[in-house]
Amino acid sequence: MSYQPYPSGGAYQPYPAGGNQVGQRPPQPTSVRNAVWLMYGGAALSALSAILVLVLSSTIKNAVGKALRTANRNAVSQGKKPLTLAQIHSVENATVIIFAVILLIAVGLWLWMAWANGGGRSWARIVASVLFGLNTIYLVLSVTRAGLSVLFVALGWLLGLGAIILLWRKESSAYFQPGRRV
Repeated sequence: MSYQPYPSGGAYQPYPAGGNQVGQRPPQPTSVRNAVWLMYGGAALSALSAILVLVLSSTIKNAVGKALRTANRNAVSQGKKPLTLAQIHSVENATVIIFAVILLIAVGLWLWMAWANGGGRSWARIVASVLFGLNTIYLVLSVTRAGLSVLFVALGWLLGLGAIILLWRKESSAYFQPGRRV
């Protein structure tokens, strides 16, 4: 009985070089690579937004507190029970925490979509498209606000739009076809 020697040398290549036969993963097209980079940009933008929320937390708290005190005056004039100072303080803190957590979730979603689409997962383009649709709704709802936050939302939307266009290009489609994975 003879044994084959253990192969040595060279780097591990999970997919043989050459054509795109059934069962082999096609090479990642440039459009997908660029879409993944746009998604990394979206993650960076969301992370920057989360940092800004924390840096500007006192400004956010002051704006929320001012709005709640105005609502309290209106409640008193209408004979309704106003919020206590402790309740106002709790809402101020909860607002900053909720904003920061949502933005950190956004960072995770951007990174997850970059990983999944970069890996050619067949479901990833659909999930990314649904998330882009939700982001579009958020952008439309945000337009009524003024300030820096709308700029960040619009910039994130543009990054998402670019990524979605690139993911659904014809040259990207073969990369996402199920059954072409090893």
